Amino acid sequence: MLILVTGVGGQLGYDVCRVLDTRGIQARGVDIDDFDITDRDAVLTYVDACRPDAIIHCSAYTAVDRAEDDVDACMRVNADGMKHLAEAAVRVGAKLLAISTDYVFAGEGDTFYAPDDPTAPRSVYGKSKALGESYIRQILDRHFIVRVSWLFGKNGNNFVKTMLRLAQTRTELNVVCDQIGSPTYSLDAAAVICDLVLTDRFGTYHVTNEGVCSWAEFAAEIMRQAGKETVIHPIPSSEYPARAPRPANSRLSKDKLLREGFSKLPHWKDALSRYLEEIKD
Repeated sequence: MLILVTGVGGQLGYDVCRVLDTRGIQARGVDIDDFDITDRDAVLTYVDACRPDAIIHCSAYTAVDRAEDDVDACMRVNADGMKHLAEAAVRVGAKLLAISTDYVFAGEGDTFYAPDDPTAPRSVYGKSKALGESYIRQILDRHFIVRVSWLFGKNGNNFVKTMLRLAQTRTELNVVCDQIGSPTYSLDAAAVICDLVLTDRFGTYHVTNEGVCSWAEFAAEIMRQAGKETVIHPIPSSEYPARAPRPANSRLSKDKLLREGFSKLPHWKDALSRYLEEIKD
């Protein structure tokens, strides 16, 4: 079996390839140097030559704030890129598992969003991912859409690394406290993604570590587990304006994942502990 993994240079794509390798499954990790997903002909040509049994699509335009002013580039990568891969998958008879995001929802209230809840993205990034999802559903029956949130992993930048870097020179940090979600270790998410793609239980899923917190609570736990003395001051989002709106509620229900026979991921605090051990110098 051959699985093509896009975005191998990022956090999730890197860990998906690691998991597949440990399971003895042949993975071909690719990134922009291999082909440009915004170029339909390049995508079709590469996939035709590769002829994978499945495609796990992890690459994405993730500069959320820059996307507000760079709409075309974001749409071409996140929407058109998904469309091209779906068309390529149809041509070679491959399954497609595409990674999406909590940003496809309005991010309101305090309940957990189910996979089939209506999407109502507020940012350009969220709109691009929602459009990409719709293309996949229109083109390809044999697909998985996996929404993740608040990722942190070994390969690439993330909130944990940023907090640890700032802690080297700062004794106090202001972090927003009114955005709630589930920090998710990309290695844990990758394991479930690899479980899913080996089945025919197609559909849309949410994959995050268990438990929820605010960014401020996450930051405080990072400092505690890393043995840092930096004090975290919770502040409202209104005191930390950003170009793109962030979801206040990123709670994602994993009930469907459990109903389909897959296991819960560990709690995010456990995941953070293992991650900090992994990135130790």
